[in-house]
This record gives sequence, C-alpha cells and structure tokens, in this order.
Amino acid sequence: MLITLIIFIAVLSVIVFVHEIGHFYTARRLGVKVEEFGLGLPPRIFGIRKVDGHFKFTWGRSAIDKDSPTVYSLNLFPIGGFVKIKGEGGEEAQSPDSFAGKAVWRRSAIISAGVIMNVVLCMVLLSIGFGFGLPSALGDKVDSRAVVSDKNIQVIEVIANSPAKEAGLRAGDTIVSIGGQKFSDIKELNSYLSSNENQELSVIISRGQTEITKSIKVKKYSFENREIIGFGVGLIETAIVRYPWYLAIYKGIIATFIWLAAIVVAFATVIKNLVIGAPTGVEVAGPVGIAVLTGQAVNLGFIHLLQFTALLSLNLAIINILPFPALDGGRLLFLVIEKIRGRSIKREWENLVHNIGFVLLMILILFVTFSDVTKYGGGLWRVIRNSVGF
Repeated sequence: MLITLIIFIAVLSVIVFVHEIGHFYTARRLGVKVEEFGLGLPPRIFGIRKVDGHFKFTWGRSAIDKDSPTVYSLNLFPIGGFVKIKGEGGEEAQSPDSFAGKAVWRRSAIISAGVIMNVVLCMVLLSIGFGFGLPSALGDKVDSRAVVSDKNIQVIEVIANSPAKEAGLRAGDTIVSIGGQKFSDIKELNSYLSSNENQELSVIISRGQTEITKSIKVKKYSFENREIIGFGVGLIETAIVRYPWYLAIYKGIIATFIWLAAIVVAFATVIKNLVIGAPTGVEVAGPVGIAVLTGQAVNLGFIHLLQFTALLSLNLAIINILPFPALDGGRLLFLVIEKIRGRSIKREWENLVHNIGFVLLMILILFVTFSDVTKYGGGLWRVIRNSVGF
C-alpha cells in the first residue's frame, strides 16, 4: 500500500513536471527570463545556478538577486515542480525579458505550452504502450499488422432493473465463463444465451484480480424498442494489441486525439447537465480518489499504469485549459479580452480575479477530497495503519 502511495506521487509528479517544462522551454525560447525552475514544491532545499561559467549553490530560502541567472532548485515536497517567470504577475513590464512586456501571442504561447506538453506526454505514453501491447477495444476490423493476444469479453454497461444489475455485475467486469463455457466473441456468447432463455446460469466474472461467481437468470427484455434475450448488459471485446514501433507512434497519436474528443464531449455534457439541473451521471475524483485509481492500475500491471497515466495527463490538460480564473485557460481568456479591447485589464483586477479563482478551486478540492475520504476512508485508514506498523 505504501508503494501505491509512492507510485501515485511519482505519476502526479511526472505529469506536473512535464507541464512545467512546457512553460519553461517556451518562455526561454521567446525571450522571457525564467527566474527559477523547481523540482518539487517549496520550501527550497537548495538551488544551483551558473554564474560566470561557474556553478553557484544557494541553500534554503535565501533570497536570490533578480539579475541572477535561472536557479534550478530541489524543494522539500516531492510533487511535480514549478516555474517562476519574470513578470508573470504583471510587474516589470518595461523590461525586455519580462513576461508582462511581451506581445499577446508570445504570452499565449507560454501559457498554452504546459497544456500542449501534457497532450504530448499522452501521445508518448500511448505510443510506448502500443509498442509493448496496450489493452484496447476490438472493432469490426483489426489492423492486419497488429499482434492481438489475451482476448476478453468485458461489460461496459449494466441496464437498470436487469438480471445483471440484480446480481451485482458492474461495468469493467470481464466475463470468464457462462454455464461452464468460455466464449471467443460476443456473437457466440449471445447465441448461447438465446438458446438458454429462462435458464439460471452460473456466471464467472473477473473483477480486478478476483474471480466472482454469480447465478443469473437469462430473460427476454426490451431495450431501445428491441426484444433481447440475455442478462441486461452491454458487452465489448477487448484484447492486448501490439504494433510495430513505427505504427505504434501513429496509433498513439490517433488514440490521443480520439480520447481528447471523447473527454471534451464528456465535459461538455456534464457542464450542460449542471446548467439545466439534470443528473450528471458521473463521479468526480479528487486526490484521494485518483490515488485509489492509481492503486488499481498498479495491481493490474505496468501497461495499465502507463495507460492510466496517459489518460490522467490528458484529463489534467483539458481541465487546465478551461477558462476559469487561476487556470491556464483563465489566463488565456484575459489575453483574449486584452486583444479585443486593445489594452490590458488592470493588473490589480486580474490578479484579484485569479486569487478568487484559486480560493474557489481550493474549496472545490477540499470538498471533493472530503467526499473521497468518506467513500474510501476505511481503506485509507488500513493503508496508514499497515504502513506505520499498527
């Protein structure tokens, strides 16, 4: 359990660190001074900078001269990193290497770079995953160059008030066998169920690393104006799909854009439902919930953890580009307004809006974390207790 916590911190750190590298590199390329690039979060343990061809160390929180070269620091809390850019708060606008003094397009590029790097990270991780073999849904046609192994039939939906719902089947369960028989595809499984209408069958499913046996009656039911014989589940065929390296890169890029579109549509649907007061149909996970999901990915194996990291990076990219104060998207919104108006909004007002946005985000994170602790609290206590040897 302690290893899961360490891996969770490592995953989050990689995603945040890559995001900050985007800001760092783009700022440097566009002539903006980076005052400090930190690994981990403050307080600073030590920093190093190059002065007149020699490396100079700075210990603890000692102040650094503003004219000093970029300080590369190691900080106390090992989560992600940060970039301190000259003039990012609107100060020193007259200085040629200040963020505040640059053209709107340059500032926009620097702000957007972190989000772009998170999307690129997703592409890289999925490309690596496809090179080794990644869990994927099998469509009607599978690329002839792909190597397919470990085929499974997985539950993706459980219909309300169906025999499967009553038996406790969940989305994500894998069908191991029904009535003592194993199936190579969904068509074969459905044919077997049709020939066993009104029969109670033993269904073995795999959930995580555990096999569970259920007794479920096959029934005829209506779904979307169709008569169907079965348990009341939506199924999909999955497998480990591996590609040659040159094709894995292409598939990783395509899969990233497919995921990106799906997540954007999901976010839009949630926001629309919130506005009209309809149920969102989703659960929001905070740091605790993400840590639990990381643990589940770890239990499934390295490739699943790789896939989860890619998905998390993409999710954080989309959240960060939302036009909400304190997020990168909120800062871009102010730049769009500045471009339209022909002059910037007063820095004091912009900083106030971002500070209010930051406070609201912290309240939201605390609320979601409290919800996560309520949901996973017993398991978390066991992790803590086992870690310290109670």
